[in-house]
Amino acid sequence: MIDVYVPNDLFPPEKDRQLGEKLTRAVLRAEGVMEPGPLHLQNTAAYIHKMQASSVQTAADALAKTVRVQVITPPGVLNRNGQKQLVKEITEIVVEISSDPSQASRTWVLLTEAAEGGWGIAGTAFGKEEFAALAAKAAAAK
Repeated sequence: MIDVYVPNDLFPPEKDRQLGEKLTRAVLRAEGVMEPGPLHLQNTAAYIHKMQASSVQTAADALAKTVRVQVITPPGVLNRNGQKQLVKEITEIVVEISSDPSQASRTWVLLTEAAEGGWGIAGTAFGKEEFAALAAKAAAAK
């Protein structure tokens, strides 16, 4: 799951779809999913929270142009290289969509792992056992 918190005047509205698709695919690549199937593509989601510009502030600026992207993943799916790759790609995507190279220095990326069993869909709380069964099912479907 991806949550993007951004002042509503930073990204052009017509870029929302591009932002969502690029971010979800970056997460899948960082997780090692190079050929995502329907389950991955339909359930890796980006939520774009556009806030009034005055709602995003720093100690130095009442109208800060900061972006916060939080990615919540199942436990253990991102290794250290995946973390580095994902932060880099997300920052590059934000810079591209904003058309402002200086935005990189104002883009925060938070990587959060759900607790074991703290990730649920379709009425199931997923832990290592459930994810292993899901991966085996996806592999068998190919």
